[in-house]
Amino acid sequence: MKRLLSEPRPDWKQKIEEQGLVFSTTTMPDGKKIEYWNEAAYYEFTMDEVETLEVTAEDMHKMCLEAAKFLATGAMGNIGIGPQALELAAESLQAADMDVYGRFDFIYDGQGGPAKMLEYNADTPTGLIEAAVAQWFWLQDVFPEKDQWNGIHEALIRQWKKMQYRTGMSTLHIAHSEAEESGEDWMTAGYMRDVASQAGWTTIGINMSDIGWDPNLNRFVDLDNFMISTMFKLYPWELMMKEPFGHRLLQRAHNPRWVEPAWKMLLSNKALLAALWHLYPGHPNLLPAYLNEPGFLKEWVAKPLHGREGDNIKIHAPGISLEQPGGYGREGWCYQQFHPLPDFDGNHPVLGLWVVDGESVGCGIRESDGPITDYFCRFVPNTIDAPAPLSAQALSSTSSKSSKAGIAL
Repeated sequence: MKRLLSEPRPDWKQKIEEQGLVFSTTTMPDGKKIEYWNEAAYYEFTMDEVETLEVTAEDMHKMCLEAAKFLATGAMGNIGIGPQALELAAESLQAADMDVYGRFDFIYDGQGGPAKMLEYNADTPTGLIEAAVAQWFWLQDVFPEKDQWNGIHEALIRQWKKMQYRTGMSTLHIAHSEAEESGEDWMTAGYMRDVASQAGWTTIGINMSDIGWDPNLNRFVDLDNFMISTMFKLYPWELMMKEPFGHRLLQRAHNPRWVEPAWKMLLSNKALLAALWHLYPGHPNLLPAYLNEPGFLKEWVAKPLHGREGDNIKIHAPGISLEQPGGYGREGWCYQQFHPLPDFDGNHPVLGLWVVDGESVGCGIRESDGPITDYFCRFVPNTIDAPAPLSAQALSSTSSKSSKAGIAL
C-alpha cells in the first residue's frame, strides 16, 4: 500500500455534493474551514493485498459472530446495555434476523505485517457515501483505466434484493435522527433509500422522532398511521432501548423487521473486542483487549463501550497521554492494546473495510494528523495497481452507474 499525490479536480467540491457528500466542510468556531474529502492524495493497493485483506475481513466477521454468541450468554455481564436489551439481542441472534452491512476499522501499513482490527461498526456505520459513491466517480474522472477496491453499491443492492425475496416484504421505511446536524445521517439514509429502491423496494423516509405507536394495531406506525413492517434505522440500538417507546421493542411479535437487527447491539459494542481476545487469544489480526481494566497491558487505549468518532478515548503509551472529550463512558470501558497508526509523511490512515452479508466488498480510508481518527479526519480515495475490469470499463462508458448519484431525499 502506497500513499501517492494527485491533482484535485477543479470542480471536485461541486461533484461530491451532487453525489451526496454535502457534509465535507466543517466550519470551526474561529471561522476556519476543515475539509473531510481529500483528493490531493490517494492510496494504492496491490491485488495481493486486497485479496489478503478481504479474507481477513471475512474471517473476522465469522469470529465476531461467535463472539456475539458468547456475549449473548451474559458471560461478560450486561455490557452497558442492561439485561433486557441483552436478552433481546440474544433472541434476535438466535432467530438469525437478517442484516445488511457493517464496517471494520483496521490498522494496516502495507509493510507485510498482518492487519490489526480496531473495532467493528456494525449497527449504524457511516462513511458509506464517500466509500461507495464519491470515490468511484473520482476514479472514473482521474484514473478510469485503474481498478478500485469498491463493490459496495452493487453488494447493497444484492442484499436488499435477497431480503425482499426471503421476507416477502415490499415496503421499507428508512429513518434517521434529525438531531445529527451535519447532514451525514440524512444523506446516508437517502443513499440507503436509493439502493433499496433499485432492489425493488417501495421506500418511505421518516425521522426517528416521528415513529409512533398505535395501541389498536399494537404496532409501530408512520405519520400517516401506516403500519411499519420493515424499518432501516440509522440510530443506535442502545439509544432506542432508552427511548420512551423502548419497552415496546421487547415485544418481538409486534415489532417491524429492524435493519440493522437487535443482535447488532453485540457487534457495535466495544465489549466485542474483549470477547474476541477471550475466544481467540493471540490471533494475528487481533489486539489484546480486556473489559473494565487494562489487565496485563502496559500501553493501552481505553474505549467507552458505546463510544463513536473517537469521543472519550484515552491513550496511555510512551510519549502519549490523551483523553478526548465527549459524553460516553458511564456504560463501561474496554481496554485495548495500543498500536500506533501507520505514518505516511504525517498522515495516519485507518482502513474501513465494508462487509455486506458477511462478504468483504470494499474499502474506505480515513486519515488523521494524530493518533485518534476523530471528527476532523480526512477521507482519501483508493485504487488498485491493476487495470479496471472490462465490465467496469463498459459500465463507465455507458453511464450505467449514474444511478449512484441519484440519491433519494
